Amino acid sequence: MFPVDLFRTTLAKWVTILSEHAIRFHVTGGLTGTAYGEPRMTQDIDIVIDPMQSQCKVNALIQSIANSDFLYSEDSIRHAIEEGGMFQVLDKKECLKLDIYPREMIAGELDRSELVEIFEGEFIPIVCRTDAAASKLIWIQKGSHKSRRDLRAIFRNCNATQKDIILKWAKSVDLGALLDEVLLESDEIT
Repeated sequence: MFPVDLFRTTLAKWVTILSEHAIRFHVTGGLTGTAYGEPRMTQDIDIVIDPMQSQCKVNALIQSIANSDFLYSEDSIRHAIEEGGMFQVLDKKECLKLDIYPREMIAGELDRSELVEIFEGEFIPIVCRTDAAASKLIWIQKGSHKSRRDLRAIFRNCNATQKDIILKWAKSVDLGALLDEVLLESDEIT
């Protein structure tokens, strides 16, 4: 959908804003499916930001966004940060959307982030492999079809310890049967 350089440019702009306010973050979503599983096209960049840091720095964060190339809604940002929802910003120059989650879907996920070379020579914090699989399972439960293939690909590329962590986590949140179902599906289109 978008050339890789556009993703790199847009992500760099957003990382600069977060860095200037020392807000922890990591990339999640479709890009992690590509990093840990298999390449696929995605139309946006999903980013988790630290909920406590974003609450404490909401005014400064909004001011930096206002001074950037991003289109945004101040009300949406404030509401998402207060309620633990999601807000979006759009890079006006690259026409690329970022979905920003000022919450952790998996408790403690920001503490387990991994630095991964997403672009040549550029290491970016991304959700760890086991949390990526767990979040894909949650999105599947909410109806995401793309996450089904992502989960299978991520799981295939896990080591035995990581697979065990994912299986135990899924059972602990009553998603074990769904995980089993998804893992048994074929990646082939019939």
